[in-house]
Amino acid sequence: MGNVALKGINYETGNDGRSRSLTLGGDVPLAERHVEEGDNDSDDPRGHGAPSLPSQRVLFVTSEIADFVKVGGLGDVSSALPRALAAHHDIRILIPAYREVVASSREIRRVGQLPAHADLPACDIGEMTCDDGLIIYVLLCPELYEREGGPYGTGPGGYGSSGWEDNDVRFARLSLAAAEIGAGHAGLDWQPQLLHLNDWACGLAPAYLHWMGRNVPSVFTIHNLAYQGLYDASRCAALGIPDSAFHIEGVEYYGKLSFMKAGIVHASHVTTVSATYAQEITTPDFGCGLEGLLRCKAEQGRLSGIPNGIDDSWDPRTDAHLVQAFSSNDWRGKRANADYVRHRFGLGPSAGPLFAMVSRMVHQKGVDLVIDAAPHIVQAGGQLVFIGKGERRVEAQLDRLAERYPGAVGVYIGFDEEEARCIYAGSDFLLMPSRFEPCGLSQMYAQRFGSLPIAHRTGGLADTIEDGVTGFLFDEVDLAGFMQAIQQAFSVYHSTELFYAMRRAAMTGRYHWRQSIAPYTQLYQRISEEAGVEARSSA
Repeated sequence: MGNVALKGINYETGNDGRSRSLTLGGDVPLAERHVEEGDNDSDDPRGHGAPSLPSQRVLFVTSEIADFVKVGGLGDVSSALPRALAAHHDIRILIPAYREVVASSREIRRVGQLPAHADLPACDIGEMTCDDGLIIYVLLCPELYEREGGPYGTGPGGYGSSGWEDNDVRFARLSLAAAEIGAGHAGLDWQPQLLHLNDWACGLAPAYLHWMGRNVPSVFTIHNLAYQGLYDASRCAALGIPDSAFHIEGVEYYGKLSFMKAGIVHASHVTTVSATYAQEITTPDFGCGLEGLLRCKAEQGRLSGIPNGIDDSWDPRTDAHLVQAFSSNDWRGKRANADYVRHRFGLGPSAGPLFAMVSRMVHQKGVDLVIDAAPHIVQAGGQLVFIGKGERRVEAQLDRLAERYPGAVGVYIGFDEEEARCIYAGSDFLLMPSRFEPCGLSQMYAQRFGSLPIAHRTGGLADTIEDGVTGFLFDEVDLAGFMQAIQQAFSVYHSTELFYAMRRAAMTGRYHWRQSIAPYTQLYQRISEEAGVEARSSA
């Protein structure tokens, strides 16, 4: 390819934020421990196995799902979490019928109709069934959803100036549809007992239920508080929002309408995707102006952190995307993937470490720090590969970096799942200097494939990386702190025994979606009981 652009219920992690020695009891180095490939893959006391609580009918509402359309981690979560929860619940998904959904090979049966409301158009509800039996409801409204571009707009991520001008209507329509299904007004032969809503695009759903006078419990999950769905206050009437709702204890946010705030205010319970991020968003540094409201939720026991996980496809022994499979007891396949990555990105042969960044290329992810660190990494004998897309300014900087260091830096502007997996498998270290990270999945993918993450101690990164054991953490978001962690990584790389011990620890210290079943089931049961909704088996 060359090296130019290839164009309440608090879930505890046990991570105390301090570096731990890589030894076991009796001062036996972990490097000398024989690690069985099955470690941590089976039942784990932190949440694996079906809880002995009633099954619930749950409508999982999302604006993206990796099966069809994905912008970031929400797409992965929306594909994997409902499937994990389906082991214990009758869970169905509601998504807009984007162009990619309609164009898929799956049959869509029309099963319901919804009337127009204010400026929100009438629409149909379609139903499709995945190969594994998961039922997905799709909101059929061609004028809103069947467009060229991403789910939010034409630019990377579709936010800001590149977002669709009518996103308020598009996602208010999704939110209202969720509320109408929850209230039993959609004409379906199935009605949920509760709603599980995700991020700002679904934020008006619990508010619509409140304005309808319907007592349907809901969980509202914040995946990234920085994106809030803010619109001019004059849009309230068009979206069917009553005048009485626009105040500081309602949907008003510094003179604007906030979808995110509506979800936080009106949901039965708010969750976010790591225990640390749940604490961080109650502070001014991370609360995006909503920290006061979120502190109140926390004090009421209505804010929890339940971490994301990864599924069984992330297994280096069986992943068909890889050039060659490998295990923690046989590194030949990892070396084969590294050779492949170097060749694909136009890098020269090297005995030094291979660093990678697999990310949206935006300011939040700390790409500027990686660009600033790149000359030091190359000078020390390392190589870098980047894959992702984002802000055009950042993409241009990466192109120039690749031109400046031919054979040492490779860049792919875009995203390819197969290439990304090979990069995780072939790299030695993953760079994640995110300024904030609600949970993060890349560090889990990398750890499972024996690539040690180097990350800022924030959010889910702090919860899933043990400093000096399964990766490296730094405290201050500046070049000095980042470079110190990188220098530690170089030192470990040259200490072969310790390096392979950390790799094994990372590969076996796995976070799986099964861990989410118990905490979500307990939460569903709690909010259903509080709402007086009878939980019964869906059989």
